Amino acid sequence: MSNNPVSSNHLINEKSPYLLQHAHNPVDWYPWGKVAFDKAQHEGKPVLLSIGYSTCHWCHVMAHESFEDQEIAKVINEHFIAIKVDREERPDIDHIYMTATTSMTGQGGWPLTVFLTPQGDAFYGGTYFPPYAKWGSVGFVDLLESIAKAWRSDRENILSSSLSITESLRRHAQASPSSETMDATFMDRAFRQMRGQFDPANGGFGGAPKFPMGHNLSFLLRYHKRHPSTEALSMVEKTLTAMSHGGIWDHLGGGFHRYSTDARWHVPHFEKMLYDQALLSRAYVEAYQVTGSTHYAQVAKGILNYLLDGMTDTEGGFYSAQDADSMEAGGHLIEGAFYVFSKTEIEEVLGKENAEVFNYCYGVMPMGNADFDPHGEFKGKNILYQAHSFEDTSIKFQKNEDEIQDMIAQAKLKLSALRDQRPRPFLDNKVLCDWNGLMIASLAIAGRVLGEPRYIEAASKSADFILEKMMSQSRLLHRWRDGEAGIQATLEDYAFFIDGLLELYESSFQEKYFKAAQRLADVMIESFSDPSGGFFMTARDAEDLIIRPKEVYDGAIPSGNSVAALILLKLYALTNNDAYQLHVEALFKCFAASVAQASWGHAFLLSALDWHLNGPLEITLQGAGDDPVIAKMLKVLYKQFIPSKVVKLIPGTGKAQVRVCFQGTCRMPIGTVDLFEQEIMQWTDKQF
Repeated sequence: MSNNPVSSNHLINEKSPYLLQHAHNPVDWYPWGKVAFDKAQHEGKPVLLSIGYSTCHWCHVMAHESFEDQEIAKVINEHFIAIKVDREERPDIDHIYMTATTSMTGQGGWPLTVFLTPQGDAFYGGTYFPPYAKWGSVGFVDLLESIAKAWRSDRENILSSSLSITESLRRHAQASPSSETMDATFMDRAFRQMRGQFDPANGGFGGAPKFPMGHNLSFLLRYHKRHPSTEALSMVEKTLTAMSHGGIWDHLGGGFHRYSTDARWHVPHFEKMLYDQALLSRAYVEAYQVTGSTHYAQVAKGILNYLLDGMTDTEGGFYSAQDADSMEAGGHLIEGAFYVFSKTEIEEVLGKENAEVFNYCYGVMPMGNADFDPHGEFKGKNILYQAHSFEDTSIKFQKNEDEIQDMIAQAKLKLSALRDQRPRPFLDNKVLCDWNGLMIASLAIAGRVLGEPRYIEAASKSADFILEKMMSQSRLLHRWRDGEAGIQATLEDYAFFIDGLLELYESSFQEKYFKAAQRLADVMIESFSDPSGGFFMTARDAEDLIIRPKEVYDGAIPSGNSVAALILLKLYALTNNDAYQLHVEALFKCFAASVAQASWGHAFLLSALDWHLNGPLEITLQGAGDDPVIAKMLKVLYKQFIPSKVVKLIPGTGKAQVRVCFQGTCRMPIGTVDLFEQEIMQWTDKQF
């Protein structure tokens, strides 16, 4: 294949790191927009739409194999108008065409490859295609030529088929109120479905590949609180423990990789996504509250410390992702090259005796330990995982456990220093409002539960950054990078960021965050609400796409509607504004039929339903924010797992006191820490 360098294409002035990665392809890429579609209509050509993201391994593979190849680019440029989209910048476009592709093929993923009419209607789609046929997949070159031929000879049928697909998508997006009522049976059904998919040997759900899905674990913790006799907690504990011991956890630098390619969490897909760090740190903190296990607290800190050390912009925003691939000797991008070690490397750095201890603890083998390695990428290399506990290691080497832990800690420092000398994986340094909202919420929760003020400070800095730099005329913007904010915000941006602001208010009692949450919630209702119930993904004045999506299904992150339900319930409890409650009731009614079909796929919405059905505990503190009595009361409160609650502070100069209310009934004010602890324990005992 020819890979001669070429001049830049139409992506050269974009902000997206993903689009810029393709700006020098010989493919004549256009960004999504009117220019590209006008050209397609003028020239009578179909559109090749390629959607991916900068840290996507198979996106890199397809780019190298096909989009960098002169001959393949020639075929594309002759027969198609080529459009590149960063799915993280334009989740609305990605959602529409991913839904279209899964409806046509039964599966989806990235890179997403979709063929469109000049009007934007999809007529064929898939994911990764090798340049030539292999692994039972059609070759990309053959596919391009076949599509081009069909466009010339059978265009009318293609146009008719594409319109039918669009109409089907439109019907799917028009969820309307049903006669079904969402009640506690929906949560029972979801739990049974999760239990049926649970892997009792390795934790997690289903087989390989296995995804973390932190919001599912958070739902199970809430279900356990209502139903402590079920297996919900043991499912969560098995999963969280297995993940933290497996190769999906970065044992040197902290943070979780995207997913495991095998069932036992050993061989990860090595990219690290911001949203996974947010959702998983939240689940580990909640598990710490439920169980008191300091292991979960330490894992949560490991996630958040990784985030603050390497994923934070100097202005306060959090970066989006870190790539799976990095450069190996010879100049080749190899997945996981930054993270894996040969046994010889470890011995050279640690010395024989210390290496023997470390290798026993972390499963290092002379020939490598990646036994599930279908492409031979990790031959002779080791993916670190906790093969033996510190206790077992201490017995094996006849040393006390403290000595073993100290040896392991020193070994990790030395191996981290070695690793830091390697070429680092690519860092996608764009700041996304929605993912930052998830992270702000998790940092705020972790800060108050774990007693780490710096987490709250980091959350505040990110929130201030978004409020100052990622807004235009009282409206949120979706993406910031390289000094510039842009792209109209989606429902997820509003819902996730509002949730972050509300959690931050509870952790800091800074009124500005509560007021900002109210303002943005009102904008969200005005701009995204559907009179039939629920919220559209895009605003009323957003770009006119082939459909206006309205989704409640949780994917790798919760749906915008799920989080919108929860934040409106919180705001109703804090303000008594009935409008918030009415929108939530309409949302539940709108999506009841959809949720009934696959309850387990709507875990975050069911967490909101749990709040809705049982009502929150309302805790009102009165006194100076820095009063030591209030600080002690809050410490008592956050030792307990009470997910359905709101906490507010009424500033004052008198004696500190707290009032607890539930379902319209308030208890007498409490002025001592001991009495408050007794009160809170009563609610814990009631499985609240």
